[in-house]
This record gives sequence, C-alpha cells and structure tokens, in this order.
Amino acid sequence: MVGYNALETELKDLKDIIEIAGPDDASSLEHFKNDIARLKKKMEALEFKTLLSGDADKSNAILSINAGAGGTESCDWAAVLLRMYTRWAEDKGYAITVIDTMAGEEAGIKNTTIIIKGEYAYGYLKSESGVHRLVRISPFDSNSRRHTSFASVDVIPEVADDIKIDIKEDDLRIDTYRAGGKGGQHVNKTDSAVRITHIPSGIVVQCQSERSQFKNKSTSMKILKAKLYEVERMKKSKAIENAYESKKEIAWGSQIRSYVLHPYSMVKDHRTGHETGKSDAVLNGEIDGFIEAYLKETQKLKAQGKR
Repeated sequence: MVGYNALETELKDLKDIIEIAGPDDASSLEHFKNDIARLKKKMEALEFKTLLSGDADKSNAILSINAGAGGTESCDWAAVLLRMYTRWAEDKGYAITVIDTMAGEEAGIKNTTIIIKGEYAYGYLKSESGVHRLVRISPFDSNSRRHTSFASVDVIPEVADDIKIDIKEDDLRIDTYRAGGKGGQHVNKTDSAVRITHIPSGIVVQCQSERSQFKNKSTSMKILKAKLYEVERMKKSKAIENAYESKKEIAWGSQIRSYVLHPYSMVKDHRTGHETGKSDAVLNGEIDGFIEAYLKETQKLKAQGKR
C-alpha cells in the first residue's frame, strides 16, 4: 500500500531528526509535536480508508430521502436531512446532482433523490440507510409543543456503464408528466419528467432534473439499473435479505438514529451506540463520527462471522 509506505518513511525520517536534535532543543521539540500530530491524523485517515474495502465502496452514491409519519413535520425533517447530506458532500469536495424532488404541501419535501459523485461516496454513505428520527419543539405548532418526526434514507451505489443488467421492455411502465418546482415556464408547458415502474419488482424511479424528456428517461433507467443491481448484490451477499420486500414502516421502533433537540441536545446511533451532544454540528454535515463508528462495527461483525 503506497500510503502506508509513505507514512512509514515519513515517520522514520522524523524519528531520526528528533534523535539528532536531542532532548535539550526545546524549540525543535515543540515543532516536532506538531509534526507528530499531523502524522497521527494521516495514519487515522489511512486506517479509516481500510474500512472501505467493499466491491461498490468506491462508487458514486444514489441517495433518496422520504418523509414518513408526521405530515408537515416530517416533510421539513426530510429537507433538513437533505441539507445535512449536501453540506457533508460539499465539505468532502463531492459533486451533487438533484434528480427528482417533490415539495411538501406546506413546507419541506416529501421525497428527493440525489447523486453524490466522488471517490468512496457510497462507501461512506451506506451507513446512512434507514429511518432517522427527530425530536424537537415544532416550528409549525403555535403552542410550541414537542413533536417527533421520521424520514427514511436509502443509499445505493451508482452502477458502472459496463455492468450488464437484463431489463425487459415488457417489464416497464413509462409515464411522462409535467415537471414541478423551479424551472421557469418551460417545466409547466412540456411533459419532460419521466417515471418508470419496474413491474416485477415494484421499484419506481423518476427524474425531472433535465428539460429533455430523453435525458430524464436515461437518468431514470440508470437509477433503475442501480436499484436492480443492488437488490441482486444484497441477495447474493445475504447482507440484507429481501430488503425491498420487507422495509419497515417509517415510524416508531424502526429508526437507526435519533436526533433530539429538546429537552436536551443529543444525536445517537442505535446500531453502534455512538452519540454526541453537538446536534447543530451534525445537522450541518458533521457526520463522520457516525460513519466511522458504523464501518468499524460492521468490520467487527464480519470478523465474528455475523455479517
């Protein structure tokens, strides 16, 4: 591993310089402390990368968010989650493409699908699949009561163009409709948005990000291909059996993570036990601690033969 060899050389060189400087060279030793701290961060980052060894980990990520039980509250919560993942991706230098978004009736979004493009995007974000629960004082309640909201997150890897997936035309129902939301007069006058239903599996994908119906259809087919490939991949690996057939209700008892903003501040992952009181920072995209805890827990379970 090139990264490991480079770090080993850097550490050896630093050790040699420290021995030459001697214990009485206070200014140099203070400088060496900074060098050691920098090397430690590099080693931790390298160790973190070793957790991303899955076949699809290097892929781009297709991330979908769906508001669950809770009406307007959940639609707003889905929008907050979208902002969280967007800020996380921007901080990583990843590119973000919005494929489809349905606005909530009063606020927020009912659902959205985005593609996050960058090396290891899926490897990091696969930890986020599941139901996310929010507890807060509602900004929509005139009596300032506490509300609980839910939203589900689904993350799959984008499939490479050279991977063959057999999709029969007879198994597809393709509908076109007028795109909604921003986009000027054009989106209101043409049926450019595309919805594709894969009848055998019941998987539905849609896209309205482009003005061209052809481009929206191509993107929808790409996402459908990725979803079908992920179903087969999970069945073969037995990581999640019948994932799309047995999804839990987006409500109590099925959440992977809770975000509590009232009466105290805490975000806790129920799979790993990792938690933090810095809920504002988490909602602004600082989720690496949860991702790392999940990857380490997954690796430990694999070593024990449980996953």
